[in-house]
Amino acid sequence: MTHAEAKNRHAQLVKEIRKHDDAYYVEAAPKISDRDYDRLYHELLELEKEFPGLAAPDSPSQRVGGSPLSAFKSVRHSVPMLSLDNTYSEEQIRDFVKRLEKLLPGEKLDWIVEPKVDGVAISLRYENGVLVTGATRGNGTEGDDVTANLKTIRSVPLSLKFGHRGTEAQRKEKDLSEENPVSLRLGGKIPSPLEVRGEVFMPIAGFEKLNAERKAAGEELYGNPRNTAAGSLKQLDPKIVATRPLDVVIYGIAELGAQIVASQSELLAWLKKLGFKTPEKIWHCHSTEELIAAIHELDQIRKKFPYETDGAVIKLNSFAQRERAGFTAKAPRWAIAYKYAPEQAETKLNSITIQVGRTGALTPVAELEPVFLAGSTIGRATLHNEDYIREKDIRLGDTVTIEKAGEVIPAVVNVVLKKRGGGEKKFNFPKTCPECGSKVAKEIGGDEEEGSVWRCVNPDCPAQIRGRIEHFCSRGAMDIEGGGEVLAAQLVKNNLVRDVADLYSLKLEDVANLERMAEKSARNFLDALAASKSRDLWRLIFGLGILHVGAGVAKSLARHFPTLDDIFAANAEQLAEAEDIGEVIAQSLVNWHGDARNQKLIERLRAAGLNFRSELFQPRAKAGPFAGKTFVLTGTLPTLKREEAAAKIESLGGKVSGSVSQKTDFVVAGEEAGSKLDKAQKLGVKIIDEQEFLKMCGAD
Repeated sequence: MTHAEAKNRHAQLVKEIRKHDDAYYVEAAPKISDRDYDRLYHELLELEKEFPGLAAPDSPSQRVGGSPLSAFKSVRHSVPMLSLDNTYSEEQIRDFVKRLEKLLPGEKLDWIVEPKVDGVAISLRYENGVLVTGATRGNGTEGDDVTANLKTIRSVPLSLKFGHRGTEAQRKEKDLSEENPVSLRLGGKIPSPLEVRGEVFMPIAGFEKLNAERKAAGEELYGNPRNTAAGSLKQLDPKIVATRPLDVVIYGIAELGAQIVASQSELLAWLKKLGFKTPEKIWHCHSTEELIAAIHELDQIRKKFPYETDGAVIKLNSFAQRERAGFTAKAPRWAIAYKYAPEQAETKLNSITIQVGRTGALTPVAELEPVFLAGSTIGRATLHNEDYIREKDIRLGDTVTIEKAGEVIPAVVNVVLKKRGGGEKKFNFPKTCPECGSKVAKEIGGDEEEGSVWRCVNPDCPAQIRGRIEHFCSRGAMDIEGGGEVLAAQLVKNNLVRDVADLYSLKLEDVANLERMAEKSARNFLDALAASKSRDLWRLIFGLGILHVGAGVAKSLARHFPTLDDIFAANAEQLAEAEDIGEVIAQSLVNWHGDARNQKLIERLRAAGLNFRSELFQPRAKAGPFAGKTFVLTGTLPTLKREEAAAKIESLGGKVSGSVSQKTDFVVAGEEAGSKLDKAQKLGVKIIDEQEFLKMCGAD
């Protein structure tokens, strides 16, 4: 066969295989037998083996998976991948609609309701119609580059073309582009770049088949489809991912001008024409009552879908109206997720064990008679704390009701009293740490009443050290690949690490000699440790595991202070000037750094070469009309995001504080303002709305 003949045959095979992939994986209506498909596919592979230059990036052969990766690269999203606010009640849906009506007065609103797929959020980027990058959500700003893994999913188009996936009825029509306004506006062209958003999931049938195969092979069964899908995408070897029955549904887009896409319903129709698998069913609603009815209808039929769903996503249909509605700091104002009541099951409580966390908190865990619930077998569930056990009168041997809180974390809800036989025993909460035997103490609340959490007072408790090491290495903190639960436990058990600073003194032989650690894995871990020294300051702050200091608080501190030394040199009042930093968090920071052990830890991290400077720092203007004035922002503002309002204040010389005090000059209050507004009223602090605030800023 000549090269020209091979090229021609290759093009025919690619076209035919894409057509059958679409029919099988997207339309769920296969046109040929598996045997005939395999014959075409193997012919393609043989042709590319003989003529390697024919294997283009969008060839179907690229789905088999390439060489294993050493680690995932980080990808910065062109537009942040925000999460949605959740609600569990119809009344909150009505409130959500009222808020939008208030934000968009007099405008006619319509909505799209989509099934909330219980999967893993992903982004697909196409250039000139060819898939170039696929990434996970990650922290919303950056995710993992899992392109090689996503290419193994047959319902992910490797290349896009109008009419590529038309049904037989559609193919009889004159011009596919004419059926869709978006296609028409673009003149049949595909924008470049094009970045779409969706969800990777594992179909229920595929999950059950996978577990059946593992059971037959004597391997441990997977817990549930969602976690199995997430774990599959994290595999470094794409060939393993190619064996997993993963699927995808696409429902959104990162960036495309409103002049091209006018609405969600229009977008979904256009995405379908491009070859994407879109939501199983959608509802177009024009009133609150239609929304409620759609949610109920979805609940009735969702069990028939091939994937697990845990709710309904409600989106404002018009993109122009979305733009005007805007966003809060964490989520769009124009969308909300309604979560269905979690499934429940009854089972027997055999015993209660105590887990010790990185902060020393003692958490009781129910050891249960295994029971199947919401797609997985549950053998353990949280009991929260001692007060919860006492209030619910939970006893050893009880029959209890469990549910998945948010469809994820199993929790004991109540006791089935009618099944209590009399032989059940009350549980006595331990007064010493089950891990190290040290005394435990109960927290004291801000109102001097006893709190609910018992904590081990020994900072050298092995459980706390393990937890601190694992947290420090976690992806959300210092992002040290390989520093998970298993390695943290081995490092502590072998007395190689007593705190996070010890990590930076580890030698290759120390790690390589640990159980199940080869030299290559050890070297990769040490390389990841070295790379972590240059991480931005907020990651280090969060990684230190200071009580009440989460990732969001760490970023606020890093925006307000240029260095770690500046943070720890500040008193509680100065710390509270940073956005979202209240009195409790400020005092927690002061207390943490007041401990001599922690001061030594910081100096050892400095000596190890870790970065103490913030890339997020935003210097405040020294002069301006707001010079010397302190503002507090509370609630949701009609048009401004909180960070936008804060930037205006600081650009005009003012300060933004996270808490209200007698030194506060103005409280800018929006919708659903809470305790900060109450405190401002008690202290007599001037309260203004967004309109008055903008006038002060000089806006017309």
